[in-house]
Amino acid sequence: MKAVVKDVMSTHPVTVLRSSPVKEMAAMLREFRVSGFPVLDDDGKVIGVVSEADLLAKEALAGGTGGIRKVIAGRRGGRQLSKAKGATAGDLMTSPAVTVSEDDTISRAARLMYRRGLKRLPVVDAAGRPTGIISRADVLAVFDRSDEEIRSEIISQVIPRLSEPSWYSAVVKNGIVTLEGTPETIPIGREVVARVRHVDGVVAVHDRLVYPQPPVPASPGPYF
Repeated sequence: MKAVVKDVMSTHPVTVLRSSPVKEMAAMLREFRVSGFPVLDDDGKVIGVVSEADLLAKEALAGGTGGIRKVIAGRRGGRQLSKAKGATAGDLMTSPAVTVSEDDTISRAARLMYRRGLKRLPVVDAAGRPTGIISRADVLAVFDRSDEEIRSEIISQVIPRLSEPSWYSAVVKNGIVTLEGTPETIPIGREVVARVRHVDGVVAVHDRLVYPQPPVPASPGPYF
């Protein structure tokens, strides 16, 4: 079974309001040992995220020399310069927030973090209110699965849905799966490999399957 966000997320996320001041957020970073906050509107819905990087950029840009300001602005864009003037979470936050639901797969959360360069994602319910938070460390927890757990899922759950499992062997070492066997058809073999790649904890798949050779077209007979 695919692991979902609610299996690994942290519940009771530390949140701030749009009006929360910078000094209060800086103190909360130290107190709760977090690296950012979902920002809520007056209805308790997530509207953005403030990270420790946002607070650091404000400090650097607000108090730095002209040279430092130009370097940071060049790297991060003009929006960071405007953030330096901000005094509240609403001024500093990145909006709209990138969020996931409790029932999203961990692989989807991982893709979002990777593509957006994020360290954490707020978890929200259908109304957009926070129910938890998932971090990179939470996502990587799926790779703690033992090789035997991974192999068992492949043999007992993945392959039987597509083919006869006795025709295959799966060796798993450090999350790397080596598949051997002979599928009935090329499409079935490729689908087996694709699904194994998506098993939680699989790092890579070595495809050693022996695929059926397509029939050779018959040579045309002699012309008379």
